[in-house]
Amino acid sequence: MSQIVRIATRKSPLALWQAEFVKAELEKHHPDLQVELVKISTKGDQILDVALSKVGGKGLFIKELEVAMEAGEADMAVHSMKDVPMEMPAGFELATICERENPFDAFVSNDFDSIDDLPQGAVLGTSSLRRQAQILAHRPDLDVRFLRGNVGTRLGKLDDGEYQAIVLACAGLIRLDLQARIRQEIPGNLSLPAVGQGAVGIEIRAGDIALKERLQPLSHENTTLRVSAERAMNRVLNGGCEVPIAGYAVLDDQVLKLEGRVGAVDGSKLLKSSAEMTLTGPVSQQISQATDLGHMVARDLLSQGAQALLAEQ
Repeated sequence: MSQIVRIATRKSPLALWQAEFVKAELEKHHPDLQVELVKISTKGDQILDVALSKVGGKGLFIKELEVAMEAGEADMAVHSMKDVPMEMPAGFELATICERENPFDAFVSNDFDSIDDLPQGAVLGTSSLRRQAQILAHRPDLDVRFLRGNVGTRLGKLDDGEYQAIVLACAGLIRLDLQARIRQEIPGNLSLPAVGQGAVGIEIRAGDIALKERLQPLSHENTTLRVSAERAMNRVLNGGCEVPIAGYAVLDDQVLKLEGRVGAVDGSKLLKSSAEMTLTGPVSQQISQATDLGHMVARDLLSQGAQALLAEQ
């Protein structure tokens, strides 16, 4: 008799793609499992006319999923790692981080090939203060305007002529088979990704050891180490997902490199810091070293005045 495991997921197309991906991977590795999706409409999906930073941040996307797990209606929840708060609430743990998709930002436009091709004063849409801060640091003449909604909604507003260009995540467009809409993969020197961008995380009830073991084949070591460094940096900076903080780590031949940025929303100031470390020992030790690297970069950003910048938001 097969065991049933239930995944709590938001109803947006991208969230459903992520949940279906985890479902397929679990069933591939564990043929005895029957995986069901529990589709939930979250407050973050319902409030579309206000910036997330004004109504509680991206934690609004996951609270209802946790309530479903608490009530025994679901066994796990699947999230975009960039939406996951830096501290997990009591009773829950982040069990697995899956392999990362393209983590960079995508420039999407029907008329222009890149950010640099936009005319003076062009209207560019984004809901991200991180993207806004970095893009305005590069192009202070642009008119950056608020844009929320799922991927299809945002593309629709672009196609209706409300914006001359918008910025989305490459990962979301690729996963939804919309990579043809990407006119430019924005280079990291212009717009560094959000912490955890492109990675999918799986949250479970704390102490569910059997389920955690079931999820182990979905864990991706390289991604876990990189995202651990990024999240450690963000944690020290006290950064939710709705502040202008960027963090991106690369792991190459055991050398982990992390860059972090904190910006003013109007683009007038952009602080940058980077450091690297050679990882050694077992994975648990390497995660601890990655965390130390994140702390190091965060402390350097704080020494440059990051706290004052973040307090202004």
